[in-house]
Amino acid sequence: MRLTQGLMISAMAAVGVLGLAGCVDSGAPTGEESAAPETVEFEAGTTMAALNEAGAITIGTKFDQPLFGQVDASGDPQGFDVEIGKLIASKLGIPESGITWTETVSSNREPFIQSGEVDIVVATYTINDERKEVISFAGPYYNAGQDILVLAGNPDNITGPEDLEGKPVCTVAGSTSEANISEYTDQVTSLAGYADCLPLVSSGQVAALTTDNVILAGLADGSGGEFEVVGNPFTEEPYGIGLALEDTEFRMFINDVLEEAFEDGTWADAWEKTAGTVLPLPDPPTVDRY
Repeated sequence: MRLTQGLMISAMAAVGVLGLAGCVDSGAPTGEESAAPETVEFEAGTTMAALNEAGAITIGTKFDQPLFGQVDASGDPQGFDVEIGKLIASKLGIPESGITWTETVSSNREPFIQSGEVDIVVATYTINDERKEVISFAGPYYNAGQDILVLAGNPDNITGPEDLEGKPVCTVAGSTSEANISEYTDQVTSLAGYADCLPLVSSGQVAALTTDNVILAGLADGSGGEFEVVGNPFTEEPYGIGLALEDTEFRMFINDVLEEAFEDGTWADAWEKTAGTVLPLPDPPTVDRY
């Protein structure tokens, strides 16, 4: 079930919008739930009340990004973004079995929110002013930075984006990484997913893959030592939760959920069992209540 601005949206919405996204019904949880649903009540007419009454929420996330959003052998998404989505659902009184996960890629996140294909998007989604013209953001819940992945040993001695001038680089279409790296080189190959870039780096067709450091860390960690991350972030990428434009009550509710999670340790717990298996625990960011 998809609900936006407190109204039920047809399951047929957005078919054909920039390609079809995969959906996964979480079904009965395979283990202990990360966050047990709470018994809560909300003001009538709000998105929170509609979702709570339905007992269901559709969350967009990425299916191909280790540590943040990646499907496992059973087809269930796992990662830090997924845990944040589960936390929001639990505060709405929705069990994990009431979550439908929809695959979102960088290029379809705004269209899926606008059409009601998803209720929220938690998908390494950088908050920026251009996107805020068509959707709203809660958060941030994490601050990343764009970095560079190269072959192990860094044979081209790439230490920052300036070293990529005139060199072929791979990233993902519709991402902030694509726009950022285009300021340094005009040889940008833009693909559907970051993992799609790895064979190009491996074969030497491109000199590097560039995107947010935490995404690259997951890819490098799973490569068996074939790749490494330069470790010199050159942008700030605050990750937010995308939702319908001007749904201020829902945005503020999610901000409240995040701030509570920062304070009570829930956010840290979610990090430690996902991204924290590879990366150190960061300080929680400051929520922007614009």
